[in-house]
Amino acid sequence: MAFFFYPMNERYAKEIAYEWTYEEPYSFYDLTADEDDLREFFNPETWDRTFAVLDHGWRLVGFFTYGFTPGCMEVGLGLAPWMTGRGEGEMFVRSGIAFGLQHFCYKGDHICLSVASFNKRAIRTYLSAGFEIERTFMQKTNGDEHEFVRMKKRIRKKR
Repeated sequence: MAFFFYPMNERYAKEIAYEWTYEEPYSFYDLTADEDDLREFFNPETWDRTFAVLDHGWRLVGFFTYGFTPGCMEVGLGLAPWMTGRGEGEMFVRSGIAFGLQHFCYKGDHICLSVASFNKRAIRTYLSAGFEIERTFMQKTNGDEHEFVRMKKRIRKKR
C-alpha cells in the first residue's frame, strides 16, 4: 500500500480527534482522552511538523508528528482505528520514517518513539520495523501516570 503525506490542517485534525475512537484498551489513544494532547494537536503552529497520511484512495489513514532532540528524530504516530490489526502497521511506520528522513533532511543516527507498555501489538510492529527497546518510564497523560516503552532505531552506521 502506498501512503501520501500532507501537512496537517483543521479538517484532518477534526476527523482524527473526533471521529477516530478505538476499542478498549486502545481507547487510551483517543485524542479526546487528554486535553493537553488535544490542544497541541489543534495548534496550527505544530502543523509544520505534523502530517496527515492518506492512502491511494485518498482516505485519511493516519498521521505522523516529528520532533528533534540531540541525536534523535522523535516520531509520534497514529493509525486509523479501522486500519489497526490488519498487518499494515510495519509498512506505515517504515513509510513515515522514510518521509521524515527526506522531508526534514535528517542526518542524525537514530529514530526514537515511545509507546504505552500495554500496547504489545504496536511494540511488535516497531520491533519488526527495526526498533529496539531502550527503557521503560512513567509519564503523566490521560489524567494519570502510565508506563511507556522508549524505543530506538539506528538509521546510520557507526562512524
